[in-house]
Amino acid sequence: MTLTRTISLGLVASLMAGTAMAADVTLKLGHLANEENIWHLAALHFAEEVAAGTEGRVEVQVFPNESLGKEIDVINGMQLGTADMTITGESLQNWAPKAALLALPYAYRSLEHMDEVASGEIGDQIEAEIIENADIRPLTYFARGPRNLSAGREITSPDQLNGFKLRVPNVPLFVTAWQALGANPTPMAFSEVFTSLQNGTIEGQENPLALFQSGGFYEVQKTVNLTEHVRSWIYLTISENAWGKLSEADQAAVQAAADSTQAFERELFLADEQELVAELEAEGVTFVEVDQQAFADAARDAVIGAVAEDIRPLAEQIFAD
Repeated sequence: MTLTRTISLGLVASLMAGTAMAADVTLKLGHLANEENIWHLAALHFAEEVAAGTEGRVEVQVFPNESLGKEIDVINGMQLGTADMTITGESLQNWAPKAALLALPYAYRSLEHMDEVASGEIGDQIEAEIIENADIRPLTYFARGPRNLSAGREITSPDQLNGFKLRVPNVPLFVTAWQALGANPTPMAFSEVFTSLQNGTIEGQENPLALFQSGGFYEVQKTVNLTEHVRSWIYLTISENAWGKLSEADQAAVQAAADSTQAFERELFLADEQELVAELEAEGVTFVEVDQQAFADAARDAVIGAVAEDIRPLAEQIFAD
């Protein structure tokens, strides 16, 4: 556990311990992360802010580790009324196609660029479609660590890929992007990656640093090529059914709590990314700067072409900004 997580967990736990009140409304917030993850710490912070802002009228109960069900199960539960809140992202494209833009390969040049889109007009369109089609309301969003390519060697430009066998999640856009770069992407369950790297079935994988570390991949691969090919965000959401049960004053307090939580989570996120680099370097991992623009240029047309036709103009706009 990183120092940031240890300190924050203790702080939030102590705050939560002192806020037991009789609530008029109880909201169940289920998510997939474990208790050490910054999303869980953010969820606890949100619960504390809601309790304070509503003077105890609204209580948020947080359920980590998929204890309310897997991501899609919780979303379905929110629509049926058996759950109230979750942290979710591009999975919402099952209802709202524009949610696919949350994790568009090579589209976001930097965290700042991603923030501009997520908090701007395109972000508003995505949120409106989610509300209309899924009956789920995004309250705020969190940044996710960029995905990087690990390998047994330095790969600084696309022309060094040439058939490179790498694991990708079962996301069609990811497969398309890596094929356009000349690699040989293979969809595979996360649980199979370590063994496949170890026995040479695949030559590399791509994930955020947090998953590279938690998966123990640094034991079998010592080079992380900083492709940062997917930057994405994820929403803290509430069902429209639960939202409608709140008074206007409590809706305003819940939204204010979400706004506060975004700033809280961002501080933890930035510190966590730095700590991950330091911890992995201590394990002998080398971080390699790459020609990110060359990767983006080589993948752009294929990625845009693979996006659903009705949202393609928005994808083109993101790449052009």
